[in-house]
Parts: sequence; C-alpha cells; structure tokens
Amino acid sequence: MTGGSRSGISRSVTDPTFVPDSQQRGLVAALPPHLRDFAMLARFDRPIGWWLLFWPCAWSVLLAGGEERWGLILWLLLGSIAMRGAGCVLNDIVDADLDRKVARTAQRPVASGRVSKQAAWVWLAALCLIGLVVLVQLRIEAQLVALGSLALVAAYPFMKRITWWPQAWLGMVFTWGALVGWIEIRSDHLEALAGLYFGSIVWCVGYDTIYAIQDREDDALVGIRSSARRLGRHVRAGVAAFYALALAFWALAFWAMRPDWVGLIALIPVALHMGFQVVTLAPEDGENALARFRSNRDLGLVMALACWVVGNAGIL
Repeated sequence: MTGGSRSGISRSVTDPTFVPDSQQRGLVAALPPHLRDFAMLARFDRPIGWWLLFWPCAWSVLLAGGEERWGLILWLLLGSIAMRGAGCVLNDIVDADLDRKVARTAQRPVASGRVSKQAAWVWLAALCLIGLVVLVQLRIEAQLVALGSLALVAAYPFMKRITWWPQAWLGMVFTWGALVGWIEIRSDHLEALAGLYFGSIVWCVGYDTIYAIQDREDDALVGIRSSARRLGRHVRAGVAAFYALALAFWALAFWAMRPDWVGLIALIPVALHMGFQVVTLAPEDGENALARFRSNRDLGLVMALACWVVGNAGIL
C-alpha cells in the first residue's frame, strides 16, 4: 500500500492512537479523552471540512453584492462548522460497520466503540440546535432553501452503497450554502446563482475524488464505491475535467453578473490553483493526495476574492 496517510488495516485496528488524517492541535488536543472523542466525531480536529462547506456560502454572498454583510458571513461560518459536524456524526452512525473495515476510519469514535451510538445521537441533536440558531438569523426565503437540503443530507451516507459517484451527491449537499447565501441577499439573477452552484458541485466532485484516492484499496476490499475507484488510472484526468467544468460554470456566473471579459480575469488565479493541484497530484501517494485536497481551503479564499471583485462591480 503506497502513501503515508494509511498504514494498513491491522495497524489501524490494533493501535488506538493511530488516527491517520487527523490534525489534532490546540483546543482539540488539550481536551480530556472523552470530550476529545466527541470533538473528533464532529471532525473538529479536521477543519478542512467546514472550510469547504463554508466557502460556497461566502462566494454567493460576495458575488450577489453582499460584501457589507459580514455579520451574515460569520453566522454562515458558525452554521458550516455545526452542520458539517452534524453531517459527520450522522455519517459515522450509519457507517460504523463499514468504518471498522477501512484503515483510515477504523479508529473513529463510533466505529471503535469509544462513543456509543446513543451518545452520538445526542451530540447530533446538539449540533443541529446550533444550526437552528443560525437558521433563524435568515429571512424566511433563505430559511426554506436551507431546510430543502435536509433530505439530501440524510441520504448521503447511503450513496456509497448504491452509486459509483457518491461525490456527486456530496457536491449537491456540501455546496448547498451557495443557494442559501444568495437568496438571503437577493432573489434575482438566478442564472448567475445556477452557474455558481453547478460549478461548486463539480469542484466538490473533483476535490473529493482526490480525497478518495487515499482509500481506494480498502474501499475495494469492503465494496465501497467512489469516483476515485471508478476512474482508476485516469483519476488525474478525471479531476482535471471536473475542475475545468467548474471553471466553465463559474465563468458563466461571472458573465451573468458582469458581461465583459474583464470580470473573467478574476478567475485566472483560481484556474492556476486548480492547475497546480492537477499537475502535482500523485495518485499513488496518499499523503500527496491529502495535501492537494486540503489545499482547496486556499482555493476557496482565492475564489472568494474573485467573487468579491465581480460582485462589487457587477449588475446591482
């Protein structure tokens, strides 16, 4: 097995301290063991997840011309942290049996038995309550859009059992915040929103395909499907295609807000970042794939700046 992010099923099962892709630092590392398990269950030790959930929210607010709504952006950040955590808890409850069979996930709190399923359900409810607090800060139209994601969220943990492309379903779920942020700011220029949302979906398919590279061998053993397995030796070309399609959709969104070529220049840094990921991706190296996946946090910031530039000068 190549790559440093995994080290085989036997080690993962026998070594309770082995958490391959965790980034335990600061407050999470300082917590007592029992509380740390709940923090890790919500992936507070892996902040990349809530960054990726948050960025489409921020993009839509900025592209829609809401650059002065910093309070809204902060509420959406809190909601992203809470709801990403809730989604992870639900996923681990549903996937506990599968997680025990995969090296990277065998020591997750529910799979390992350190947190019971009953306690996990209580933790899930607490995180959802935080999400509810965020929800009531929005106007009613945005609230209804946000609630529309619940069915997609609930179905996601089962997608890896029935389709080779669970990343596409994740894309719809993980970028839903783009719809919420936009509708909170405005209800027109829906063609721009559509371009932003669909571009965000295929961006998510691309980066989650990179993430799934780490698990291809273990996934094959236990029958979990993924885009990384489906693409096989063409995984780098597949990621390149997803990223190119994302850029095309985002270009349409920018054009809808500012119909001249100057606005599209703002996407050049985004394209360069994506190109760097593709060119330097080593599909046989798990550590390399994990680093490229995590670099999408920085891509999110670059895209946010592009949305701010176009939204600030666009059609209002």
